[in-house]
Amino acid sequence: MKKSIIILFAAAMTTMNAQENKLVPQISVSGEGKIKVTPDRVVVNFGVDNVGKDATEVKKLNDETVDKVIKFIKKFGIPTADFKTTNVSLHKTYDYDKKKHSYQASQSITITLKDITKYDELMMGLVDTGINNISNVEFKSSKMEEHKSDARKLAILDAKKKAEDYVSVLNQKVGKAILITDNSQPYYPPMYKNMAFAEMSTDAGSDRETLAIGELEIITNVSVSFVLE
Repeated sequence: MKKSIIILFAAAMTTMNAQENKLVPQISVSGEGKIKVTPDRVVVNFGVDNVGKDATEVKKLNDETVDKVIKFIKKFGIPTADFKTTNVSLHKTYDYDKKKHSYQASQSITITLKDITKYDELMMGLVDTGINNISNVEFKSSKMEEHKSDARKLAILDAKKKAEDYVSVLNQKVGKAILITDNSQPYYPPMYKNMAFAEMSTDAGSDRETLAIGELEIITNVSVSFVLE
């Protein structure tokens, strides 16, 4: 009998707690934080490709060009930590139309340039060394994590402002947040891919800009539930 009373009492308390939780007034809103940033660095991915009938000769030609590229990069003043080889390959291909085999040697290199004003000078120098493939150009900011943090704060402030707007006519106040959900999508910096060499001037004396840097846009979205007082 005593055990039954305890069970009934526990069940009654659970029901009361559930009812109390349901009666807590609250409001759920979304918020957005947006930060626009001018890039201060650029990551360039490029490569050297050679094709021929003899594997040894093709690799030799590729290595000679890569040697010129690396020497130029060092002479340009790029720190060792800011450039690296990302891929090296030598493979045999078959042309079914001509019914002939050939070999292709490739090497890809990535450079992080921390002075965007030198972009054109760097690229023209690389072209002169013999590179024949630019896979993509990616703009970045050295303070990206700081800007993401600022965007998150703006998103929360935006959500709270919305909640205050909604309840201002109800003679209620926005209390503490009881649930915050980050709905942000992964950030992908803008990239220029497969750039055409025909668009690049070979005139070293020409004074023209080949890229519009623009701005990076960092967006954070959140959902917040506030208690109403």
